[in-house]
Amino acid sequence: MFAALSHPRLADCRRLFLRNYEVHINIGVHDFEKRGEQRVVINVELFVPLALSTPVADKLNEVVDYDFMRSTIARRVEQGHIHLQETLCDDLVKTMLEHPLVRARARVDRKTGRLSRL
Repeated sequence: MFAALSHPRLADCRRLFLRNYEVHINIGVHDFEKRGEQRVVINVELFVPLALSTPVADKLNEVVDYDFMRSTIARRVEQGHIHLQETLCDDLVKTMLEHPLVRARARVDRKTGRLSRL
């Protein structure tokens, strides 16, 4: 992870975090996982160029808003069941990278609840 921080493409970036964001989602491949929602903890880390995200008028529309991260997650959760955490993460990353200011990434840290019954 620290190597990514020193990458030349990120040297001029602001680093935004959404940490320990909990959602309840239908996720899993096992029958017992498919019986209901599970709590999933998501951490998002975005890199946004300072030149494009330094506010001049102190207005929210001048920056990448944290609501963008939360609403991206909510929209994906609303789409229905996901078998794999990797799919969830890939879908989130793909959507967040579509934002013209965003350069990098999101991750799903852990799925809690039913997974412990394996």
